[in-house]
Amino acid sequence: MNFEPLLNYKKIMEELTLTTPTLLFSAVSLILLAYTNRFLSYAQLVRQLRDRYVENPSDITEAQIENLRKRLNLTRTMQGLGIASLFLCVVSMFLIYIGLQLFSAYVFGLALILLIASLGVSFREIQISTRSLEIYLGTMEKGKNKK
Repeated sequence: MNFEPLLNYKKIMEELTLTTPTLLFSAVSLILLAYTNRFLSYAQLVRQLRDRYVENPSDITEAQIENLRKRLNLTRTMQGLGIASLFLCVVSMFLIYIGLQLFSAYVFGLALILLIASLGVSFREIQISTRSLEIYLGTMEKGKNKK
């Protein structure tokens, strides 16, 4: 396998232009919008669970609240990583603008890594959410079978 093209920094610097980091803007913006929508739905669910717990404290509601707390923390992490990725894209564009091509490439690479991390945390949060819904459906099925 020939790794020479990967090691040719001059070629990489010539290909990294102001438009390269801007390609991430729309993707990161849509991801942040999805994260924000998820956060807003969790905020509504927190209020509902709190009211339900105040009216009738139960272990199930307490477990749901704990699960939701984990999901909220993951969502906050996803948002932070996404925002940091977008910020570094802007910094990368500025560095290209002032002529610091090599430094800009490293900053842009870090922005990509943060975006990957954000998506990874999002995947983990979706797994937890799915497991939570499966448990909730399982309790509904058990209640149905008892009747």
